[in-house]
Amino acid sequence: MSKPFPGPAASSTKGSVHTALSNGQIQPVVLCGGSGTRLWPLSRENHPKQLISVAEDETMLQATIRRVQAGRGATLVWANPVIVCNEEHRFMVAQQLREIGKAPAAILLEPAGRNTAPALTLAALMLADRASAQDPIMLVSPADHVVEDSESFARAVAEAQYHAARGCLVTFGVRPASAETGYGYIRRGLPVGDGSSGSASYVQQFIEKPEADVAQQLLDQGDALWNSGMFMMRVSVWLAVAERVCPEIVRTCRAAYRHGKRNGEFYCVDAEQFANCPKDSIDYAAMESVVDGFVAGSTHPAVMVELDAGWSDVGAWDALWALGSKDPAGNVVKGDVHYHDTTDTLVLAQHRLVTCVGLDNVVVVETPDAVMVARRDRAQDVKEIVDTLRGAQRSECFAHRKVDRPWGSYDAIDRGERFQVKRIVVNPGAALSLQMHHHRAEHWIVVQGTARVVRGDETLLLTENQSTYIPLGVKHRLENPGRVPLELIEVQSGSYLGEDDIVRFDDTYGRHR
Repeated sequence: MSKPFPGPAASSTKGSVHTALSNGQIQPVVLCGGSGTRLWPLSRENHPKQLISVAEDETMLQATIRRVQAGRGATLVWANPVIVCNEEHRFMVAQQLREIGKAPAAILLEPAGRNTAPALTLAALMLADRASAQDPIMLVSPADHVVEDSESFARAVAEAQYHAARGCLVTFGVRPASAETGYGYIRRGLPVGDGSSGSASYVQQFIEKPEADVAQQLLDQGDALWNSGMFMMRVSVWLAVAERVCPEIVRTCRAAYRHGKRNGEFYCVDAEQFANCPKDSIDYAAMESVVDGFVAGSTHPAVMVELDAGWSDVGAWDALWALGSKDPAGNVVKGDVHYHDTTDTLVLAQHRLVTCVGLDNVVVVETPDAVMVARRDRAQDVKEIVDTLRGAQRSECFAHRKVDRPWGSYDAIDRGERFQVKRIVVNPGAALSLQMHHHRAEHWIVVQGTARVVRGDETLLLTENQSTYIPLGVKHRLENPGRVPLELIEVQSGSYLGEDDIVRFDDTYGRHR
């Protein structure tokens, strides 16, 4: 069994050091990747759970940003967050931050998902590049978790900040309420023993998601906590440890960052360089190696601080049921739902009336284009359905019927073998790219607002109930010059109607595809 490292020497003036370190600024790093497949059909690959409202009125990303920006003053001082997200989600991320009035320090774009260790390494490299003589303390937080008690969260962060400032790699453990197989576990080692008050202990072992019998043993033994996936450490500490235990991640991330470029409010790392980066999590890439003693004589031990703040990673539908407000029969419902003789059931209705009779321990989720029904104790297996849909290239796996775009949105309301009908909304002052299609023609009918249409060499101004036709192969652009949203119906016809049949010649938002 692994032994904990002795850790940095305690200061003889611990009280004053603790105060000074606790008052330092914290740099949030919000990891906004992941697809949330176990929350399908609400979560989709192109619109994952962190970007939707699941347990709260705000999206999970917005709630996370508020959480890591709260408590300014004598206790915690926060820098503006660094967001690391998939390139495909960049406009949704930026829009959601604008909606809550929060400005990021940076939005780093990953051309492809490579798990959490490369994402954190990119953020650390950017902060090291910008911070010069400073060495920020990073609070690394996924964007798709729920934390119900903000005051308890702040207390745990303050305790973790003290240890991170002293060179420790800090992780947050959550006392398990049940023998969950969907969470990783952290086995508690010896108390830190530096004279500081709090729950900190050295990490004895990381345990990946266990089988049911192992999870029950861990619960019975009482020395293992759920792994929250949140971490805290200095920029220099992460880079130093990563250089020794996962050097290939650091090397490829450094090259991808160095060859990247700024595009407005985004920083795009180089796709070719980043494609060579290994996939690995923070736990596997560094934390387990530190615990297992691969960094001999380390002055950067792994320390765990207990987080008792109503945490959940909302990893599957049963977790959302557990978080929800229940009626006397144990049901959690949202939307137009009516039920009879139904108990301990989660029902979400987005688009139409949903009725339930005689159900127990079931999940029912209805969206405009898909319905999912499962036993609540099999909620983790929804991922298997998503894998099947992905293999069949079903559009319901990748996107909702309504799709957000930087200029507005479209809703694919009907589709046949050689036609598709969309309801398009263009925000005031916004414009689609100048583009053409090889395989389809388009008819546009204005329902509300004013449309400026570029069609070949012509420029048209259309108002309510007027229409135009865009032949196949003709360059065109749609703009909203007005002050109210532009709404129109688009009828596409042709041999191929996929979204990849777009050739862009000019785009306000810097998109190439």
